[in-house]
Formats: sequence, structure tokens, C-alpha cells
Amino acid sequence: MAHPKITMERPNPYNGLDWIVAMDEGLFEKEGIEVELIKHGGGKKTDTSITDWNKVASNSGHAEAIERGAANIFNACEWGNYRRSQDTQVGCRQLGRRGAVVCGAVVVPPWSDVYTPQQLANKTVAVPFHAGTHYLTMQLLEGFVPDNQIKVVSSGSPGERYRAMMAREVDACSVREPWNTVAEKAGCRTIVQGWYNGTDTATDDIGADTYAALNRALSEAVRHINADKRSYLHYFIELDKASEVQALTIDDFNLNRIQFIEPGQPIPQWQLMNTYNWMVSKNLIDADHAVEDLINPKVMASADD
Repeated sequence: MAHPKITMERPNPYNGLDWIVAMDEGLFEKEGIEVELIKHGGGKKTDTSITDWNKVASNSGHAEAIERGAANIFNACEWGNYRRSQDTQVGCRQLGRRGAVVCGAVVVPPWSDVYTPQQLANKTVAVPFHAGTHYLTMQLLEGFVPDNQIKVVSSGSPGERYRAMMAREVDACSVREPWNTVAEKAGCRTIVQGWYNGTDTATDDIGADTYAALNRALSEAVRHINADKRSYLHYFIELDKASEVQALTIDDFNLNRIQFIEPGQPIPQWQLMNTYNWMVSKNLIDADHAVEDLINPKVMASADD
């Protein structure tokens, strides 16, 4: 069958290495799919005065291109995509889980007096509101720190957060690759770390047959990556122009932080509801949504066939 052109918001290696590999190795072409990667928004600065995530648009980074009609699919953290599916003006909903399982962490600078998660009470932690390490930071800390002592503040890219921390504007920051590795190489300490799922979120342009074809190509890319992770690490350096990343070598990376699973898997119902209820409890999403508001059940169910 003929598939619509896929206009995918440009991923980074941490959340879309499989997309990058599938493009470079011609795997989409084998499935008869035309894919174009579209630049999307971002670039927020650190602002320690913004502590209310509901004052920051959920689709100013991920989903920016899809909301202005330039893209029809993107992937981002699963938590954030519940919120973006709520906030969308173009009807985008989640289709299934992406291949990348991202390792996120909260780090402190070498001179910090923080050594344990409990010591992050009332310390400012720079996070990207509505992105993966924002939600992960809250979940990682809430077992150690009372909610009213978790002080996350609005920031932007990993590089922005890291530099704000190293400039002593904040006490700590969240990171994901390659910035976990940047922080370690600079002598920063990882205080708490965890992994999180992401999902593909799309407009109704992407039907079950097209999503299945995409995931055949992406599954092959994941097999290539998992067979030899080291040979694909160069993308993490080449595709991030920050000077701190350019100073890295392949040997600096911890391969255990590079994790990819079979893409396109549906979100299990019990996990969907656990995540949704947690987000409602933290005022991260509105209550009283139907499941169909947040996922595309027809496409997601087909992934389980």
C-alpha cells in the first residue's frame, strides 16, 4: 500500500538513534516509506523564578512542529506525551512506545555538599518542564524528599541546564546522554538515576499500516544498534555541537546507559492508568480524561496483533 510521507520531528540520538540509523542505512526505503526530519522548537533559558510547570507550554519543544502543521509524528517521554495529547490543537495522540529507553539522572557539581538524594531537599534542580527528566526527577526524589521540598526550576536543553549548574545558578540539574557522560567526565556526581519510556505521538495521518511499516524499519535499526552499540556512539558526539560534547571520546561512554527495545509496543493498560493517576495527583495533567483522549486505541491495539 502507499504510505503518507512521514514528517518526523528531528530526534536526537538519546531518543531517536534508531530513526537516525534507519535513515542512514536505507531501512525506511526498504519499507517504501519516505521520511523527512523536521526541525522543532526549543532553546529555553534557565529561569529559577519559574517553579510552576503549568506556566510553561508543554508543546514548545517536542510537538512544536506538529502543532504548527509541519510534522505528523514525534517521539518524546511518555509522561510528557500524556500532557501533549491533552494540550494538542491538531489531534495528536500516542501510538506506541518508542525504541529508546532513556537513562536520566540528577547530578551535582564537584564542589557540591550533596551526596545523597535526601540532601537535595530545598536545593534548586534545573529541569526541562514537560520533558522526560522533569518527570523522572520528581519520581526519583519523591521517595526521599517531601513534595514541598522538591525545588525543580524551569530550564532548557541539557547543555543549558549543565552550564547553569556549573555557573552556580542552580544547585543541581537533570541530564541524559551525552550529558550524563559530560558531567561524569567533569567530575560531577550522579545522585540518583533511572530509566524511562517514551512514545510515538502522531496525527491521524499515521494509520495502523503505516505505523507497522515504520516499526519494521525501526526494529531492524534497533537490532543493528543492540548488536554493536559501540559502533553507533559516534552519533552522540557528531550530532551535538556543544564544546563539552565534542571533547568526549567513544571510550568515555557507559554502554549500560544505551538501551533500546522493540519499538511500537502498546502501553499496558495498568501502566497507562498508573502513570495517568500519578500525573493527575501532581497537577501535571487534568483529571477526567478518557483513555481515547491520550492514545489512539485503534493504532495501538494493532501493534499488539
